[in-house]
Amino acid sequence: MANDNELHDSDGGETGESRGDRHRKAMQAREEQRKAKAAAKLRENLMRRKTQARARRAGEEDSTQGLPAAKTDESL
Repeated sequence: MANDNELHDSDGGETGESRGDRHRKAMQAREEQRKAKAAAKLRENLMRRKTQARARRAGEEDSTQGLPAAKTDESL
């Protein structure tokens, strides 16, 4: 008859590692991947915003006054 250690080892994991430990490690790995992905998206967004700000500073001043979609007195 199998003892308790043999029954727990048959779960397919490493010896001495319980199912809860493997689950916890998997959850930590997913959390680290999620954080890395979020950090990458934030860096991408920051770079895009910086590029937009540089383009605005380098460009000429807008010739329109007020809202560009607003009607002028001449269009009435």
